[in-house]
Amino acid sequence: MQFIKDRSNYLFGSTKGLILVAIAMIGMVTAVWGMLSGPMAEMGVREVVIKLLGMDIVQSEREGRIIILYHSIAMAVVAIETYMLTGLLKMKEFFKMSVRVLITVGYILTMVFGMGFAYFGHNWAFHGLYITGLLLIFFAGVLLCVALWPWNKEYYATDTSYAHTKKGIDLERVAFFTAAVTTVISALFGAVPGSYYGHGFETFLAENIIRLPEKTAMEYSIIGHLHIMLALIAIMLTLIIGRWLNFKGIWHKIAMPLMILGCIVLNLGVWGVVTPLEPVAHMIIYVGATPSMLAALFLLIWSWNKFATEGTAHLAKPTFLQKLAAMVSDPLKFGPTWQMLFMNFTTSGIGIFMAVKLDEIFRVWPAREERIELTGHWHALSAIIATIILMYYGDMLGLKGKVRQLYGWSILFFSDVALAAVTIFEMKRLFIGEAEQQPLVNGLMYAIDFGLGMLLVLLAVVMVWRLVDLFKSKGRWSEEKEHELSQEVAK
Repeated sequence: MQFIKDRSNYLFGSTKGLILVAIAMIGMVTAVWGMLSGPMAEMGVREVVIKLLGMDIVQSEREGRIIILYHSIAMAVVAIETYMLTGLLKMKEFFKMSVRVLITVGYILTMVFGMGFAYFGHNWAFHGLYITGLLLIFFAGVLLCVALWPWNKEYYATDTSYAHTKKGIDLERVAFFTAAVTTVISALFGAVPGSYYGHGFETFLAENIIRLPEKTAMEYSIIGHLHIMLALIAIMLTLIIGRWLNFKGIWHKIAMPLMILGCIVLNLGVWGVVTPLEPVAHMIIYVGATPSMLAALFLLIWSWNKFATEGTAHLAKPTFLQKLAAMVSDPLKFGPTWQMLFMNFTTSGIGIFMAVKLDEIFRVWPAREERIELTGHWHALSAIIATIILMYYGDMLGLKGKVRQLYGWSILFFSDVALAAVTIFEMKRLFIGEAEQQPLVNGLMYAIDFGLGMLLVLLAVVMVWRLVDLFKSKGRWSEEKEHELSQEVAK
């Protein structure tokens, strides 16, 4: 009994334990449900998995299943970011514990009962518990906004090297608060149409209606919800990475106001999609995205300069190659900002190019090609967010030496191979005709499957290692728990 109690206290009472549980659940869902994908269906794996697990799959319900799958994974990612945030920022213990309890129960209910309802027979009690989980996560978000209130003098900035107002208000905390508030509001973009099921609203995938000349306000709402929630997850993660790396100085003072401005304008643009401002809403979105992307760029410039300077501090006149070697010496700290840069070539840049050349190029293509680009765009951004989380988690675990290097560079290599292949696959019609595309497509599919498959293998190795460690009486888990307790006492 004490064995179970001690492990449960670690898994659900510590930051690292909570993140471990959420990553493990995402990993299991991704591995199992990844077997239902198109490439797996072509190899006959899909049918084997369906029969082995006793899934109830009806083709006409595909859209509903996919949406529940996406929400199940996304809510666990939001929970991970919340654990990181509550571990990094000062807040009252009541708010910290309440937010963590609510969001933990919420995402577990969402994932377990949502997937149970969608894939194993439609038990409507399960659907009710799925909605209950989403509601608990929403309340956790509201409570987090209260906890982050930046105008509380207790949280004013005391170090002038960080962005702040003349009165001492911590602008980084304002940025976190802004992202949290807009996330809660934008969640309603999905909740309101969802509340109209059976009363004129039907489930759909955004990529399937993109070429319809007329769309309803609820369809626009769902499309906006999809885009803004993914963007806000990325913005919050950027702020978390900056806090982790101790982002400060002049770049920090420039970046935080830009992040706040970008987040607000970006949300106003998305919310405007369901108003008469819809014709100019996309222009507002582009304007809002630019300051946020600049803020991420300034984090990259600051962090790379920091790594290069600190890594060559013992040298009187370091060369460019020595600075470069120092900059990339730690893949877990270099990796997140590299992924942010790489993202511009695989998601952000592609998305902007597509928007600018939409009528001139992409709407001339068959609808299937545009659909591929859209789904690839969203999935690539999600994958990049996942890799950044895994790198931060690796640093939290205290990985060192060759293990740290192998873990970090493996994530970067395998994910970037897959993402580069996805990008070429999305845009292939720019440089190759349909009649000649098959050899290229085959090669790209192998690259994508290899990269993503090896990422899952790497994650599985880490999860097995952590599982074995949990069975040790004095494993790493106990050290992590004691370390976190000592830090809380020190505060």
